[in-house]
Amino acid sequence: MQLAGSADPGGALQSVVKYILPFQRNRMGKDSTQKPSRDTARLRERIDEIKRDAGAEAIAVAVRDVETSVEFDFESDRWFHAASTIKVPILVGVFGAVHAGELLPQSRLHVRNRFRSAADGSIFRVEPDRDANAAVHAALGKTMQVRELAFHMIATSSNLATNLLLDYVGLESMQRTFGELGLDEGIDLHRGVEDHRAFDDGVSNRVTAAGLARLLKLIAEERAFSRTLSREMLDILHAQEFNSGIPAPLPKRTRVAHKTGEISTIAHDAGVVYLHGRNPYVLVVLTEWDTGTSGRQQAVAKVSLAVYEFLTSDARSTDG
Repeated sequence: MQLAGSADPGGALQSVVKYILPFQRNRMGKDSTQKPSRDTARLRERIDEIKRDAGAEAIAVAVRDVETSVEFDFESDRWFHAASTIKVPILVGVFGAVHAGELLPQSRLHVRNRFRSAADGSIFRVEPDRDANAAVHAALGKTMQVRELAFHMIATSSNLATNLLLDYVGLESMQRTFGELGLDEGIDLHRGVEDHRAFDDGVSNRVTAAGLARLLKLIAEERAFSRTLSREMLDILHAQEFNSGIPAPLPKRTRVAHKTGEISTIAHDAGVVYLHGRNPYVLVVLTEWDTGTSGRQQAVAKVSLAVYEFLTSDARSTDG
């Protein structure tokens, strides 16, 4: 049923219903004991090898394993242009507003394409041919639910949905939420996406692998505001449609709640990996490249495979 003045462009609401269903997750044991630190030398060598062979300018990796409490960091405090991975902090900011009672997931927002630059307040718009999703643009002049916009922001990486949510909740409000959650280190949110004037003035959104890993671990452990809101954010992240990075080399029964980010010099992937029969691990892979270098997502996938083999080598050896 469709409300007057609203729209369900391209079957967006059906997509939300299709993808945002309860997932059967492994429950994280509350009494798991921390295991001794593992030797990470081989994993470091492998990441160095991947970086060298692929011709990457930089690679950063952060791993937080809920199953074993193992943590691994490779250049994880290095700052990178966030690209679309900044949409994960924005998702948290939106659900922070939900938690505070400022809006509901089913609240309807007016869809417009007019935003003010963080540089000088001038007007800019998100061009349809530079956006990965047409459904939100098709709803201009109508309304969409916060939940729908959040879905499109993550699953299809809609820039228009991102800017609408950021504009509605507010940059300062989101920054306060990050501070309250202890996420103010490693996440630098300053503007919406496609704000070219701000970019030209050196105003960019930045992240570190450690900062994104800290945020994702909070969601994975269902400690981001509440269990219910954490699960809804995970369901949205599970709907990600670009899967050539972290998920690509993993076993078929694996599910990954994640967000990619790619521009001319950047290829990132950050998510929570749910292997069958074990508690999840958080993996963030941030990479920087010369413009035009090919094989970027393949390099992210190789890092994902190396981390998977590192974390599961004992279990696979035991299984014979």
